[in-house]
Amino acid sequence: MVEETVQELASALAVHPAPQVVDVREPHEHAAGHLPGARLLPLGQLAGRLGELDRSQVVHVVCASGNRSRVACELLEAQGFRTRNVAGGTTAWRRAGHAVEVAR
Repeated sequence: MVEETVQELASALAVHPAPQVVDVREPHEHAAGHLPGARLLPLGQLAGRLGELDRSQVVHVVCASGNRSRVACELLEAQGFRTRNVAGGTTAWRRAGHAVEVAR
């Protein structure tokens, strides 16, 4: 599994097409603020929803701090996906001054 910094992900998000970003937190956490364009696939549902992901693209996985996303990356890699674990998660993203989207 490859770790990436929030700066590396921010640079990737600035390129079109934007990368595939998966947020494995719980729905209430995602609703309170998530990375722009991040798709919510809670860790507990991830194994049953693999068909929603594009296997031809790297999956950038984020959670609150990097722990759940690490578990998710291991699960995804065992199923043949290429992954990047976002070090520090949404906490580091916010601390770096990057914007989040909030559910309305």
